Amino acid sequence: MNRRAGAFVVLALTACSGESSPPPASPGPPDPPDPPIAHDPRFEKITLHREFQCEGATFGDFDGDGTNDVALGPDWYEGPDFEIQHSLWPRPAMPFPVNSYSDCFFEFSHDFSGDGLLDVFVVGFPGQPASWLENPGDPDAEWPRHFVVAVVDNEAPAFVDVTGDDQPELVFMTGGQFGYAGPDPADPRLPWVFHAVSEVRGYQAFTHGLGVGDVDGDGRLDLLESTGYFLQPESLDGDPLWAREDQQFGTVGTGGAQIETSDVDGDGDADVITTLASHGYGFAWYEQNPAGASPRFTEHVIVPDAVPSADAQVILHEPHAMALADMDGDGTKDLVTGERHWGHIPTDGSSFETPGRLYWFRIETGENPLFEPHLIDDDSGVGTQVTVGDVNGDTFPDVVVANKKGAFVFRQLESAAD
Repeated sequence: MNRRAGAFVVLALTACSGESSPPPASPGPPDPPDPPIAHDPRFEKITLHREFQCEGATFGDFDGDGTNDVALGPDWYEGPDFEIQHSLWPRPAMPFPVNSYSDCFFEFSHDFSGDGLLDVFVVGFPGQPASWLENPGDPDAEWPRHFVVAVVDNEAPAFVDVTGDDQPELVFMTGGQFGYAGPDPADPRLPWVFHAVSEVRGYQAFTHGLGVGDVDGDGRLDLLESTGYFLQPESLDGDPLWAREDQQFGTVGTGGAQIETSDVDGDGDADVITTLASHGYGFAWYEQNPAGASPRFTEHVIVPDAVPSADAQVILHEPHAMALADMDGDGTKDLVTGERHWGHIPTDGSSFETPGRLYWFRIETGENPLFEPHLIDDDSGVGTQVTVGDVNGDTFPDVVVANKKGAFVFRQLESAAD
């Protein structure tokens, strides 16, 4: 099936005788590095479809032609124009109703089989299994599915190399515990073994808030959730429980979505950024105060969790997904987030024809960090996942999202350096 994309550009909200020779002169300090080349991002919107098929998306070179493709729910689309569609698995008989939920909340690309072809890892509805689909090497052939995790709890699982073995693991909750699981090197098609980092704490399918980052600066990745963080021990032999520190990230009793770590204030340690309430409003950054044996954090609200006025500079309802990337090339990671349209079905008679805003926030680090908002689009937003990376190979980060508004690629356009 072919679908031709429409495209548009949106504007940001703001904006060296014989005699002995003398010793050589000291070379002096090296020349300072060239400053980062910053540019002013503009985006081309490519609409793949306007159906509700999924809320997760990824990209990668699935057909091996040297050009990245995108995968969104049951389909993948050939790059660079994304006009040719192929199936990963049989599509639903009709799109999912917008007053329900899909069977794909997250998608990640990785070569599980080691054959040089990128496969697709799918996390479904919270509390349901996770599986990976094996790339057959033929665009029109069926992708065999391998169920590897029986129950994935939490609405923001991560897929990242936690253990330092150069292979990503799924970070999630199950059976009331927090932990991770990864493929068996001998056979990635076998069920993955869960490694708990916590005791049973009552986590359930719809727990909100999860992140991975080096909180204490020891070079090992730690795990975060909305009420605390777990510090990775020196050795993982024997599956020890990780030391936990209580810390609130987000609104008490609700929690955010992805919990990101970054040195926001430029003082050399890891701070935290997360949404305040995935089904409410706002987000904040949390300043690390490394006093005592374990880091503590102070909340700094960027977008309040209160209902904004209609003329507010930033309106960010249900910010259920976020990601960090250097969007403008200045060497500092920026924030990409947006609205998960109808993440909770409204009961007040709200029309479906309401905005789905997608933003990037330029982060200026320093003692008083700035988060400068830029609107990418007002009719898409995010799903439970927002994927940011260089899709078309021009070094500029692009954005891929899928949700109840449809499926979209926001391709960053080249622009003059500031």
